[in-house]
Amino acid sequence: MPRFAANLTMLYNEHAFLDRFAAAAADGFKGVEYLFPYAFAASDIARRLAEHGLQQVLFNAPPGDWDAGERGLACLPGREAEFRAGFAKALEYAQALDCPRIHVMAGLAPAGAERAALAATYEANLAWAAGQAASAGRDVLIEPINTRDMPGFFLNRQDEAHRTVMAIGAPNLKVQFDLYHCQIVEGDVAMKIRQYLPTGRVGHFQIAGVPMRHEPDLGELNHPYLFGVIDEVAAACGWQGWVGCEYRPARGAVPGGTSDGLGWLRAAGAQPQRMPPT
Repeated sequence: MPRFAANLTMLYNEHAFLDRFAAAAADGFKGVEYLFPYAFAASDIARRLAEHGLQQVLFNAPPGDWDAGERGLACLPGREAEFRAGFAKALEYAQALDCPRIHVMAGLAPAGAERAALAATYEANLAWAAGQAASAGRDVLIEPINTRDMPGFFLNRQDEAHRTVMAIGAPNLKVQFDLYHCQIVEGDVAMKIRQYLPTGRVGHFQIAGVPMRHEPDLGELNHPYLFGVIDEVAAACGWQGWVGCEYRPARGAVPGGTSDGLGWLRAAGAQPQRMPPT
């Protein structure tokens, strides 16, 4: 089955952030991701990773003023200097944490802004970031996000993301394929995995139940089947990435709330490694 990484922003919220690493390792996770590390010293996070035998697989570049509602800077004209400073900080953390991937959030489209101008800014910022990241041996990821959860987000569809990556042409610029967002916006998730994973442009997957964003055994997606599709296609094309568990435990931030909801993960481990030929 795929390699699963615990998203420590959403999982194990009954613990303080730095204590979530131990909780994830105790449940058998080998990789972790989260939104932002910047409230903590990189050395403190690195120590927790080493203590618990965990690999940092992904985090986000600074998104602007998150508490004020900003959700990324990459598409915003006039914010280029701030974007570059934030990405430089992300690269410093990636080096300290040995993290191979940095997610760059596109941002919210300002009311009345011309999409062409936002797209030009977005592509220029991504091209610059990909160049900086390549020198450091890191990948830059972009993620289509649904506008129900994040109204006004600039990037919403898989085809838009892949066109952007192809237009820029940087080999270390890839797409973060979140099955939850994809199902809400466009559906046809299994066929999109089959379409895009062999291209080499998918850098990471994320999962959550649809529509409530709880465990992936709740809701309208058949995750065991989709894990099998990922396995099948990954084996054929040599993909060796991670699947991030970016969901809110249905029981909430109560003691054992995350751990008690991991029946889906135990079941996934018992699934066949390959789907039958089609």
